[in-house]
Amino acid sequence: MSAKSSERVLVVPAAELDRLGRFQGFEADAERYLEALLRPELTSFRPRGEVEDDPGLKQIIPYVVLRSRDAVFCYTRGGSQGESRLHRLRSLGVGGHVDEADADGRCGFEAYDTAMRRELDEEVEIRSRGVLRLAGLINDDSTPVGAVHLGVVHVYELENPLVTPREAGLVDSRFTPIAELAPAREEFETWSRFCIDELLARG
Repeated sequence: MSAKSSERVLVVPAAELDRLGRFQGFEADAERYLEALLRPELTSFRPRGEVEDDPGLKQIIPYVVLRSRDAVFCYTRGGSQGESRLHRLRSLGVGGHVDEADADGRCGFEAYDTAMRRELDEEVEIRSRGVLRLAGLINDDSTPVGAVHLGVVHVYELENPLVTPREAGLVDSRFTPIAELAPAREEFETWSRFCIDELLARG
């Protein structure tokens, strides 16, 4: 078993998403869902290799969009990016799994927040002041990848577009004007398409 497969990642029962109201695509009311889902009695850590094909569990994924005025940070997913099924697709989200190492014995929002900030720091160097805000959730049951993940979308509003990738897997990275994203949406992974259509289109 590979190191990635043996990682223990944060999951919630998909039945809880059904109880709250399962949706397809982008959902702006993230706080209502997260308050219910990220409760210690519901969350657990499971080996990643066991849950990657189990739609009965949703892996919680921080997904941070880096925005500076009218442009957002985009990249192409290279071979070192964790999810092989997304390689060679464009993305505007930075983030990854919530690993048990982030938890320090916790399973709730605090562990999630720690993981989000770790992933952000591991993947990019940000040399600008900014404000990080919760923007919504993404659920996409139309693909094998989406069926086992739940994205938590944050927007990091930066004063200046000063971001450098730390990981080799963030290929061809640059800030792209938001106006240019919609015409090129088919080049992007589905989560990014939802953000282009529902989040960035609203300004």
